[in-house]
Amino acid sequence: MELRQGYKNMEVGVIPEDWEVKKFQDVMEGFSSGQTPYRGRPEFYKGDIPWITSGELNYNVITDTIEKITIEGAREANLKMIPKGTFLFAITGLEAAGTRGSCAITGIEATTNQSCMALYPKKGLLNTTYLFHYYVRYGDELAFKYCQGTKQQSYTGGIAKKLPIIVPPTVAEQTVIATALSDADALINNLEKLIAKKRNIKQGAMQKLLQPKEGWEEQSIFQIAENKKELFDDGDWIESEHITDKGIRLIQTGNIGIGTFLEKENKKFIYEESFRKLGCKLLKVGDLLICRLAEPAGRACVFPYIGEDKVITSVDVTIYRPSRDVVNREFLNQIFTTNNWFNLISELCGGTTHKRISRGALGRIKIKLPDIEEQYEIATILSDMDAEIQALETKVEKYRNIKLGMMQNLLTGKIRLVKPQSIEQLCELPMAAEPTGNYSKIT
Repeated sequence: MELRQGYKNMEVGVIPEDWEVKKFQDVMEGFSSGQTPYRGRPEFYKGDIPWITSGELNYNVITDTIEKITIEGAREANLKMIPKGTFLFAITGLEAAGTRGSCAITGIEATTNQSCMALYPKKGLLNTTYLFHYYVRYGDELAFKYCQGTKQQSYTGGIAKKLPIIVPPTVAEQTVIATALSDADALINNLEKLIAKKRNIKQGAMQKLLQPKEGWEEQSIFQIAENKKELFDDGDWIESEHITDKGIRLIQTGNIGIGTFLEKENKKFIYEESFRKLGCKLLKVGDLLICRLAEPAGRACVFPYIGEDKVITSVDVTIYRPSRDVVNREFLNQIFTTNNWFNLISELCGGTTHKRISRGALGRIKIKLPDIEEQYEIATILSDMDAEIQALETKVEKYRNIKLGMMQNLLTGKIRLVKPQSIEQLCELPMAAEPTGNYSKIT
């Protein structure tokens, strides 16, 4: 790739000519880690001093801790309070994907255990929030490259001091970058809180609307299908030699979520010849698919149009086609997401390694139904709530992708922010998750 004027090629990649690659020790005035008070003295853990472990470093601002210690516990472990606004990162257990690269900023004064390291940037050289976003982006890669050990990988203090960091020339520019990324985080967090609120509202609506009332009729799952096997049948037994990368689409248990169809990148198919030889059953749009295999057994979805002419499913999935004159399938789909439904399923599951419910046992489960008109009314209300939640989840995913692009472009200087930009303005920039070779300066 041809370098644009004003950029240089470094080991870490292409960065602006006035940016530098420093070692942590060059831009930090201090490094420290904590300790674990003696576990044989349980009274040490009955205090009010926040004590942070590496499991609490979740790319977040920590405002509370799982455990709190006493003054005596802190004194025994020779712990010192870490100021609010301090950057922390995990230095042990880095062989695990959930720990490798994890970090946080303290939103309170706290102490830590020995698996956390606190970094103290030199004033005038490095912004702490910029450091946080840099490590969120590159921490996983740094751990892979620099940590030591085989089965249990970790950073020593010496290694941590030699980790590289891309540093814009002024704290002011670092602050603008950090603010932009923090604003993106805040937008995503607010949307996630809204989604959680909407889910709680829907849960309350389900409890009220799906609670059986006087006049609701009790029937078994098989009775609702008019006791007809062709309306309540399993998918097909498909062995590995029949599976290929094109042909007749195969829906597997992993495609069935709780109330929703889950499309996967790694799609499975079977040969046309296998389809004919095995006499497979074709799915229809609108079929209810009930997964009999954990986890959890009993989860179901209404099969949507997925752009395939011929689709089949596996033997652990029951294809349920009750008459639409008798029942609203979306109403049943909502029933199949309730705790009561999963409790009924759990009581009937068998197996040791892989819990599953038989089709016969599934068919004998009894549920209560209102008349068809009320089913449609309830299904419409709950489906509209689902659609609203899905729209918000799509929006969150969009902003997560934008945030990834922002990190890749802003933290390498491919797009330079000289003055603060609103999140709305930033979203209008070409922030693809995979950066292009275009470099620009936003003033």
